[in-house]
Amino acid sequence: MLPINADTLKAIAPRFRGDNAARQAQIISEVGDDLRPKLAHYQINTPLRIAHFLAQIAHESAGLRTTEEFASGEAYEGRADLGNTETGDGKRYKGRGLIQLTGRDNYRRLGNTLGEDFIAHPERCAEPAISLVIACEYWKWRAINATADTDDLVAVTRAVNGGTNGLADRRKYLGLAKTELARLGANLLHAASPVDSRPVLRRGSTGIAVIQLQLALKDKGFAITIDGDFGPGTHLAVVLYQQQKSLTADGIVGAATWNALDL
Repeated sequence: MLPINADTLKAIAPRFRGDNAARQAQIISEVGDDLRPKLAHYQINTPLRIAHFLAQIAHESAGLRTTEEFASGEAYEGRADLGNTETGDGKRYKGRGLIQLTGRDNYRRLGNTLGEDFIAHPERCAEPAISLVIACEYWKWRAINATADTDDLVAVTRAVNGGTNGLADRRKYLGLAKTELARLGANLLHAASPVDSRPVLRRGSTGIAVIQLQLALKDKGFAITIDGDFGPGTHLAVVLYQQQKSLTADGIVGAATWNALDL
């Protein structure tokens, strides 16, 4: 699994000033140390899954600067579908978490799962470390890993949001996340693999070496998805590049193609 941490979050997060910057720094610091082990525990462990998860939490938390919705929660008052049956439940159980937990029933359900009394202490859900677990649990509950595997941003967003609110912003974060993960993958491969042990890649290959290949092809001008999966788009880009370089255009990345890519 890629070495994601607080620096990964900083790479995709927008820049703020003043109180917003201070709060963002606190959230990133407290979430960063737990990010890799928590995502690994919830099987959010491939470049695509990680990229989609990071994109969604970045949007839902307004650029990683809050773990509590800005509105008062009054709009949820009396929402029986959320379990808000007691006076004050709307504000008491407003949205909290990197993916926001909302309503008495959801606070109770997740509290039971984690062994926490979120009904008595709903403010705990805004603590950055717990907010990360909330996001992971929601991701698991909605089986979003399988959707992320298809690289379908609209479907992932619907699973998280129930609609497509903020789709352009989520797409921006997804692009930033993929770029950062590709950089991490390329750096890791360079550090781990000498030139003469570069793997032969072909249709169906996956992993860090494919990320490095995709990043190199993108640098050569190919519009390619960086996801660590040697699928049809990557295969076509390889064939076209091999044709450009008068190589055997078989879509198989061996030493000659690696060398042509200057890698």
